[in-house]
Amino acid sequence: MATVKIKLVKSLIGCKKDQIATAYSLGLRKIGNVTEQPDNAATQGKIKKIIHLIEVC
Repeated sequence: MATVKIKLVKSLIGCKKDQIATAYSLGLRKIGNVTEQPDNAATQGKIKKIIHLIEVC
């Protein structure tokens, strides 16, 4: 199965609670954290929700 790498590049401070929860569900807690997630519809929806905070590799 294909995977996608996601890196948190901006702070979660000042973000809405649902955006913070989305980042946590992806395993992103601190700036610079990188995680690999399966490339499926659920992950793509999470990425779309916080695209302004992350970098997709």
